[in-house]
Amino acid sequence: MLYFVILTRICNLRCKYCGNNPDPSIEPIDITYTIDDLKFFIEKDPEPVIAFYGGEPLLRIKLMEEIMDKIRAKRYILQTNGLLLHKLNPKYLKKFDTILVSIDGRQEVTDYYRGKGVYQRILRNIKYIRDKGFRGDLIARMAVSGKTDIYEDVKHLIELRDPGFDHVHWQLDVLWDSPPYQRYENFDEWLEEYNRGITRLIKYWINEMEVKRKVPGIVPFLGIMKSLLFNEKVKLRCGAGIDAFAITTSGRILACPIAPEFEWNILGDIYNSSPMELPGKIEIEEPCKSCEIYHICGGRCLFANKTKLWGEEGFKKVCKTVKHLVNELLKVKPEIEQMIRNGVIRIEDFNYPKYNNTTEIIP
Repeated sequence: MLYFVILTRICNLRCKYCGNNPDPSIEPIDITYTIDDLKFFIEKDPEPVIAFYGGEPLLRIKLMEEIMDKIRAKRYILQTNGLLLHKLNPKYLKKFDTILVSIDGRQEVTDYYRGKGVYQRILRNIKYIRDKGFRGDLIARMAVSGKTDIYEDVKHLIELRDPGFDHVHWQLDVLWDSPPYQRYENFDEWLEEYNRGITRLIKYWINEMEVKRKVPGIVPFLGIMKSLLFNEKVKLRCGAGIDAFAITTSGRILACPIAPEFEWNILGDIYNSSPMELPGKIEIEEPCKSCEIYHICGGRCLFANKTKLWGEEGFKKVCKTVKHLVNELLKVKPEIEQMIRNGVIRIEDFNYPKYNNTTEIIP
């Protein structure tokens, strides 16, 4: 199973959309358990995957290295804002299977949300880690908000070269906080533009396959198309409460890493719980389970499903983006199947992700 290990709750950026709240009355700023405590819990799982998370986990590089030295894991994953990647020792850098770097698209969009100069610092640092021997999956992880043009920003990131990314994923800046729509001038109009951009981006994706005989690594498209091609019936794709859990700085175990303040999200702790007793303690609820695309979507987000911070109306508006995405991919499924039959691309190209690498698939 996948374990998000929250190394610290502080961050070295203050992004406009971020809800990170390092309030010590909710959870300690830094870990209060010992690495031996963590090891005792995680190694009860025969095939653990450890994802280092924050805050910004690279503010605690020595702690991360100590965990990697002491705790056996099948894979190591890192989610980072990228500003401190140049401080990673190549010995540990090469141990990561996946590194996800927060970047929001073009320079002007990234720097607007994350701070002036951040875009260029990220590009310098991803070049550094490639030069130093990182050969794993490098994912651009976008937060998509009011200033985003989904077509232009995803296309920009997927076409970057030397340095570039293997895959691009995004999450919508929706349903995290209230009042609703506070980072949008007109949310309804933005949604319409976003949906048009998704349609255009799918056409680009198909054209790239036809012309270059290669499937661009656009994660939501890959993950959903994989399910359509293999006739998969999925549950909550992020795995929260199923095969993915977060370990807080106090040692509590959460289904979802972003919500330590909610009782429904707390499943146990590393001192008294066993990994194998965690799955199934919490599940997605209505209206998701009755939705006509539930078997493809799996329920967009456990946190949003439980809290509905934008009310039923806001929740349904966001759901329409998922339905649009799925329906547009269903339209191009025959073209993809034909390209597979013709040998232009391979069905194996859609087998992504091969394990839970922290990309939620559904934006």
